This record gives sequence, C-alpha cells and structure tokens, in this order.
Amino acid sequence: MSRPSDPFDTYLLRVFSTLMAERSVSRAAARLNQSQPAVSAALKKLRDILGDPLLIKDKQRMVPTERALQLEASVRIVLAEIDGLLAPAAAFDAATTRQTFRIGTPDYLAPPLMANMVSYLRLTAPRARLVVHSLGPDYDYEAALAAGELDVVIGNWPQPPEHLRMAILLEDEVVCLVGRDHPAAGGSMTVADYLGGAHVVPLMYSVTQRGVVESHLAALRMTREATVTVPFFGMAPYLLPGTDLVFTTSRHFAEHYARLLPLAVVPSPIDFPVMRFYQLWHSRTHHSQGHAWLRSLLSAVARTADATQGLRTPARRAVRS
Repeated sequence: MSRPSDPFDTYLLRVFSTLMAERSVSRAAARLNQSQPAVSAALKKLRDILGDPLLIKDKQRMVPTERALQLEASVRIVLAEIDGLLAPAAAFDAATTRQTFRIGTPDYLAPPLMANMVSYLRLTAPRARLVVHSLGPDYDYEAALAAGELDVVIGNWPQPPEHLRMAILLEDEVVCLVGRDHPAAGGSMTVADYLGGAHVVPLMYSVTQRGVVESHLAALRMTREATVTVPFFGMAPYLLPGTDLVFTTSRHFAEHYARLLPLAVVPSPIDFPVMRFYQLWHSRTHHSQGHAWLRSLLSAVARTADATQGLRTPARRAVRS
C-alpha cells in the first residue's frame, strides 16, 4: 500500500503562524529571515492546500479569513509540540533530580557495597529514589532492561549477554567460608576435602546462566554435594557456624560475614577463575544523562571498595560499551 502524501511541512506552518501574527508579508519575511517572494510563494501554497485565501489584503495590512482564524490556535499547538520534540534534553542535575533509578541484582554483593551506593546517592541526589529489584530464575531481567523496568543489572555470569552494554565494576577471588570450628579453619583444604565435603549452594538466579563456581566445576568435570540449598546468598553464612558445611563465594562477601559471625575464610583448593562483577544496561538508555550518572556512581562505589577492601577494579574502563 502506498504511503499517503502529507501536503504540510514545518516551514509552511511557521510561515502561516508568522503571517497571522504580523499581518504583513514583508514583516513576516523579515522575522523569518526569508525573502518576500519566498513567503508569498509559501502563502500561495497554503491557499492551494487549504482551498481558502487565508489572508486578504485590505489597504496596508492583511486581514485573516474565518478559516485562518479557526486554524491559528491549532497551528500554534502543533508548532509548540514540534519544538518540544526537537529541543535538546534538559541537562541532568543530580542535586535536584526526582528521577527513580532501578537496579536489579542478586544478593551476592556484600551489604556494605549497596550501603555505600545509598550513601553516595543520598549525598549527591537527595531527591532521587532508588528501587533495588532482586533477580531470580523466574524474572526476565533482559526484557526488564529493554522495557525500562530496570536501568542497570549487576551480574557476575561468566558469559554476560552479548547484546547488552557492560562495564566491569570489580574483580574478586573465589574463597571458601566455613565455621570457625571447621576442620579446615585456620589451615588448608585439599581438592578431595572440597569435593567430598558438604556444601551450601544458593539457587540459580538466572534460567540461562550458570554461576562462576558451577561453570568451572562443570568444565573440570567435577561435582560437589549440594547438601543445603538456600534461596539467596545472604542466608548461607548463618548456616555455617557449628557445622561442617562449606560455602564457596567471593572474598569480599566472605570477609564481611567473617567479621560478623564465628567464621573463617579459607583459600579454595580449586583454582577458580577470578569472579568479575559488572553492570549491564540496554542501549536505549546509553545516552541518557541520568542513567550515565547512575552508572558512574556504581563505578565510584566499586572504586571505594577497591581502596578499602583490596578488591581489584581493572575495568574502570568499559569492557563492552
């Protein structure tokens, strides 16, 4: 089906609006920075399109017809809408913004990291709002990013989705967390001890992605006994004291809970790859000033963690932007 032709363009509407305001071709031409013949030609075209003279010469001025008076208000509204569409986006000001930011993340980041995020947010954007959405196997975070339901997702999958933009926040080593009276506490653990031990394992939080630990064990064709399965990471440390259970996690997460509970951090006997935590976002928000500010805030929090906890943030660069 052929596309219907549209006889109007913005220039004709602006000529009409200016003629209605000036009631003179010469004054309208000067205001529009156009020649009088060009404005006269535009008026002729408008008359042909609308089938009405629109403005009639009366002595030294032009008088609008009834049809022109009927159209005037509508044309002003249309031009205002067009100007609004073409206007540059308002500059983002963190100090005054009332924007709501939405971050999706599992709870595998130690609480101080999110606490630092909130502290920075309250200091720099006191009127902004933050919604932290938990991720789980039944939640499609990729669709949520595409639909604008989430602004950023924090993840640590070995293979993040290729179609999303990404920047690494921090890198951390994989360690084992055990109760303080565990046989391996204060010492070391062999590969046989690890594979034959009783493990606390969190549920998968993505239907399409396996975690770093499970992916690496599968690649080595090794298995461990998931003696206790928990719905989220934050529960696991509280199950360790007084038991023989082992929880495999990142060092910053393990050390945080070892300061709160009778726990010990033990080097992993298996050489797991570095655990990388990164932020993901959709291209639809890549150029948004507010969203760019949010991403820079998350990077600043990661740098603070790097300085205070000895974590690595080699990706102060964007890996896939």
